[in-house]
Amino acid sequence: QVQLVESGGGLVQPGGSLRLSCAASPRTFTSYAMGWFRQAPGKEREFVATISRSGGNTYYTDSLKGRFTISRDNAKNTVNLQMNSLKPEDTAVYYCAAAQSGFYGLTEYEYDYWGQGTQVTVSS
Repeated sequence: QVQLVESGGGLVQPGGSLRLSCAASPRTFTSYAMGWFRQAPGKEREFVATISRSGGNTYYTDSLKGRFTISRDNAKNTVNLQMNSLKPEDTAVYYCAAAQSGFYGLTEYEYDYWGQGTQVTVSS
C-alpha cells in the first residue's frame, strides 16, 4: 500500500511562487513514477507534470512549461512541484499520484495511488 501526503498549498498573490511537496510512504519509492494533477472548481482533473523513477525524465502539460518544475528526492521519498509566476487560473486542488507500473504517464488512469490533495489559491 502506498500513502501519499501533499503539503505546501495555500493562498498566494498573482505572480508569486509556491512549492508543493508530496511525501510517500513506501520503501520502494524508486519503483514508482510520480505525477502531479490538479482539479479546479467545476472542472475535470487535469495532468500537470510527471517524473520518471530516477528523476531523469520529466514531462509537463504544454501550458505550464517554463513556470512549473517537478523534481524528486529518492533518498527522502518526496516529489516536489515548484510553481512560479502563478496566475489566478492556477487555482485548484493539486494531487500527487504514483504509478505502480513505473511508467510516467500523462493520464490519471495510469496512476494507482493518490494523495488527498492540497489547495492552491491564486488571488489578490
